[in-house]
Amino acid sequence: MEMASSPRTVEEIFKDYSARRAGVVRALTQDVDEFYRFCDPEKENLCLYGHPNETWEVTLPAEEVPPELPEPALGINFARDGMMRRDWLSLVAVHSDSWLLSVAFYLGARLNRNERKRLFSLINDLPTVFEVVTERKAIKDKPTVDSGSKSRGSSKRSLDGLVKGNPKFADEGYEEDEDEHSETLCGSCGGNYNADEFWIGCDVCERWFHGKCVKITPAKAESIKQYKCPSCMKRGKP
Repeated sequence: MEMASSPRTVEEIFKDYSARRAGVVRALTQDVDEFYRFCDPEKENLCLYGHPNETWEVTLPAEEVPPELPEPALGINFARDGMMRRDWLSLVAVHSDSWLLSVAFYLGARLNRNERKRLFSLINDLPTVFEVVTERKAIKDKPTVDSGSKSRGSSKRSLDGLVKGNPKFADEGYEEDEDEHSETLCGSCGGNYNADEFWIGCDVCERWFHGKCVKITPAKAESIKQYKCPSCMKRGKP
């Protein structure tokens, strides 16, 4: 699609992202009936575009190859009548989020590391299109591990070294009641789970421990690929 001039700075790119996002959100919420009618399965491959002036458009993809900008998901209209309306709108929302991010980082290709980080931080402060359409409420970020500070998150790692979340956290970061986590007890002292304290999980017995009880700090946990609690360490010895 045509673009008058390419945004260059973090602020310009974020403004472009916000405007395109606003157009897409409008199509999938306020103008949803009109959007639904435009996505006729009998038509050719259609895409949903959000424009820098906060408008939206359902039309055919750009003809030029390669396109001036990354293209949205192709053929969103074909699945319209084969799914529940709510599920179809959610699917379009997910693809729209991916497209919006791809456009932003395409425009930010010349940004440096810190600028890209700042751009993503600005973007991440806004609800995703998917969250708006499905009316999900994302939880606020918890403090990350800083030098000399305690972590509210766990650094339990799986066998492949990927960091996992706190005990029993589910649904990919959406709100849950703190009461659900109070059942988790420290395998060493028996104390209840407290989100204000650093915890680490054993990859062998899958029990959770206060970091202070097993003498593991957040910084030290970051370098552990597979954590074994003291009990499992003893059992592993000949």
